[in-house]
Amino acid sequence: MLKTIKYEEIENNWLDKNYVFIDVRSPSEYNSETIPGAINIPIFNDEERSIIGTIYKQESIEKAKKVGIDFVSKKLPTIYEKIMELKRKYDNLIFFCARGGMRSNSLVSFLESIGINVFKLDGGYKSYRKYIYTHLPDLIKNIQFIVLYGNTGTGKTLILENLKKKGMDILDLEGCANHRGSILGSVGLGKQNSQKMFESLLYESLIKRKSNLVFIEGESRRIGKDIIPEYLFKAMQKGINIKVEANIKTRITNILDSYVHDTDNELIESLDHLRKHLGDKNIDRYINLVKNHQYNLVAEELMIKYYDPMYEHNDREYCKVFNSDDIENVTNNIIQWVDEFYS
Repeated sequence: MLKTIKYEEIENNWLDKNYVFIDVRSPSEYNSETIPGAINIPIFNDEERSIIGTIYKQESIEKAKKVGIDFVSKKLPTIYEKIMELKRKYDNLIFFCARGGMRSNSLVSFLESIGINVFKLDGGYKSYRKYIYTHLPDLIKNIQFIVLYGNTGTGKTLILENLKKKGMDILDLEGCANHRGSILGSVGLGKQNSQKMFESLLYESLIKRKSNLVFIEGESRRIGKDIIPEYLFKAMQKGINIKVEANIKTRITNILDSYVHDTDNELIESLDHLRKHLGDKNIDRYINLVKNHQYNLVAEELMIKYYDPMYEHNDREYCKVFNSDDIENVTNNIIQWVDEFYS
């Protein structure tokens, strides 16, 4: 009989154990969303999965199974080698597919038949997603967020990273989304995380927190194509607001560090999307400046003409204002202020 385990059992009893999730779904399924930290060992590639699905629908289940066996039999030695390599690193291997069905069943059955001790995640990825969807709102209920606001380039993300290094709990929304939230927000980052993956990474960050005091960057409801869940957004709005300021030189440096690293084509493509906001004349000039590597002028003018006017219209109240020209110094000042605020 297959050894199955529910996700909640892992979270409640296994967090200190040496285990790894193995996602046996196709590469496209895995790349769209998975359990954070899972390793992909696909039984079928995308083309094979499509062929089997077509046969299953248009011909017969039995023929689909036979074709599936033909596909997987050729790659079993490679799959076995990958699994044994993981077995040397981890005490517990937990396999899952979409719904805990044929793909994970067949592989786990095979491994057990040759004496390898493994687990199958009960209900597969679908049951994991249901668990996250149900429990993420409860996870946020008792959290007090300290929300960092500030104009573009003031170093809010750098401050969050430094706060984390110093042992503070943070929730990096942009990191979870793999997007910075603006029209230029994907430059240099690659593909944005899906909504499901975004929520999984939110959960993963918060379940590991050491306290109920969590630092977070103030964001609009939408980060690229991902949407902050309403319950989280409301909790942020009830947070303690602090503002981060920096001089224009510091802001330009921060922007160039984030956006400029062999990304000219992406910058130009993103700038094209700003034509309706800034006009063709400005955008054509910025594109020419990018082509000539004069990034400082572009960064400065985008802040003055586009980002700052969007930000300054709000009338948000702040408990404290910090200058971030020195990231190490401002991080220490924020920690000291929080300690005094809660003492």
